[in-house]
Amino acid sequence: MVAIGAHVDAADPLTRAASVGARAMQFFLADPQGWKAPAPHPLAAEIIASGLPVYIHAPYVINVATLNNRVRIPSRKLLARHAAAAAALDARGLVVHGGHLTAGDDPATGVDNWRKLFVQADADGGFPVPILIENTAGGANAMARRLDQLARLWDAIGEFSPGFALDTCHAHASGEPREGIVDRVRAITGRIDLVHANNSRDAAGSGADRHANFATGQIDPARLTAIVLEAGCDVIVETPAAGQAEDIALLVAAAAAAAAS
Repeated sequence: MVAIGAHVDAADPLTRAASVGARAMQFFLADPQGWKAPAPHPLAAEIIASGLPVYIHAPYVINVATLNNRVRIPSRKLLARHAAAAAALDARGLVVHGGHLTAGDDPATGVDNWRKLFVQADADGGFPVPILIENTAGGANAMARRLDQLARLWDAIGEFSPGFALDTCHAHASGEPREGIVDRVRAITGRIDLVHANNSRDAAGSGADRHANFATGQIDPARLTAIVLEAGCDVIVETPAAGQAEDIALLVAAAAAAAAS
């Protein structure tokens, strides 16, 4: 059954999830802007016992595509540690951004670096949870901003069956047309494992990763709802806290209406 949930604070994720009506939760296990390895979650037993689907978001600093060895090698190690920590929470997946290169770098090298990650992991027995690669909002040298970039990446790593997380704000900010996006993504990846249902504060094509609540952003809320229903997978709402409960309630009502029709 599809679960509609929220990105929540890791300190007490169950309480926050309950307060906004979330039936799934996503959180960080360490500083999203830092390189610190995750520690065992003190509420692990309670989180698992809740039965709520759990997704872990990897730190933003991870960039396995980069040609910079001082970033790429620690990124691989940190991703593996977060995957192990996510598995300890029975998480359904570990979300990680596609990463980026610097100006002048050959995109083929970044794609190959992603492939090397999965080749090595496969040789070591595979990741203990699905790795869900998320589309990103901006960056001229991003690996997963536009669908043509995503297709190039999947040509190299698709055989390892990675998962995919579709962020609606990121797709809007990237300039990717929203109409038919679910079918167009699936034509490339064969799957969508998770939707990050977010509106956007900024115009289409802005490249700005600024989430907004459904009622106040640049994307028609009906279009957001349609994408969620078309994807037919678990949903995490990452909108501002003040209106997050209302955003979740809107999606829950839409899903219930669709199921009843």
